[in-house]
Amino acid sequence: MPEEIRMYEADSLTDEQLAGQRLMVGFEGRVLDDALRSLIGEMRVGGLILFKRNVAGPSQLADLCHAAQAFAVDSGHPRLLVAIDQEGGPVARLGPPFTVFPGNRAIGEAGSETAAREFGTITARELKGVGINMNLAPVLDVVPQGLTSPVMADRVFGQEPELVADLGKAVIEALQENGVAATAKHFPGIGRTTVDPHIDLPFLDTGRHILDSTDLIPFRAAIQSGVEAVMLSHVVYRDLDPTWPAGLSTVIAKDLLRGTLGFRGITMTDDLDMGAIDTHFDLDTFVTRISDAEIDMALICHDRAKIEGTYRALLKAVEESDDMRAKAVESVQRILNLKKHYAG
Repeated sequence: MPEEIRMYEADSLTDEQLAGQRLMVGFEGRVLDDALRSLIGEMRVGGLILFKRNVAGPSQLADLCHAAQAFAVDSGHPRLLVAIDQEGGPVARLGPPFTVFPGNRAIGEAGSETAAREFGTITARELKGVGINMNLAPVLDVVPQGLTSPVMADRVFGQEPELVADLGKAVIEALQENGVAATAKHFPGIGRTTVDPHIDLPFLDTGRHILDSTDLIPFRAAIQSGVEAVMLSHVVYRDLDPTWPAGLSTVIAKDLLRGTLGFRGITMTDDLDMGAIDTHFDLDTFVTRISDAEIDMALICHDRAKIEGTYRALLKAVEESDDMRAKAVESVQRILNLKKHYAG
């Protein structure tokens, strides 16, 4: 394990580092340029998320990831989580010569844990080979039978919670056994959603007892399998919390996920640039809600101004409140613990 990872503990970090480490951000470009240096060196971001816009090929991608990591270390900051959405099927940021998989739907229709494990194993090896240490997968949502126009139809393993749980577990274990952190999403389940959160904020009236017997089953299995991260959804579940979407909800993120289900890894929002958040909540509101819900990482994929504003708001919170600083230390310690295992 590299010495620079071992030496960092959250309570020894500066306020600026505590704020920045809770951000996972997207960026333009395919090289370590001044804009990316600013995100890493000045805003001290804890993670980067890659998209097709950042990729020209394996060699270029490896150079980018390694240069970003080296710059973080040289700047005196913890190494980076470098993440990507490589689900297979319709959501795969890496095309040929990386292995192209048909996705969860095909794996689910085959009912094949072998195929799920093969996807996780090969994907992890290829990601790790270019310096990516976190996959924002698998999708563990369950689409109920007979639902009209579900937004997740092409990205889920299937309609049976137990099948989704078994296949998701196989992917999680294969990814993590091969050195890439897995992320279970989108808690507590968006398979019932027909409004696309990229565009607007969905509301669901599904009762807690129904969620317990269906949607939550794959997430319980993921937690029992040791999944390292859980991404929360941009959906309001009225029966759980009538006011706040899951990614901003203390009831869902703290009480249900951590308290009831016992999850101890890192929690993260879905992209805060999505219409579900961007058209309904201002920056100060979602920063306050994330802090109250003790969500570890805020994901912002596109808007540089929002990244900068969120960093300033998180910094202000830790500077002005001992309680907020204590919560930030807890979150960042979980992030650093993850980095110790995967960001070497």
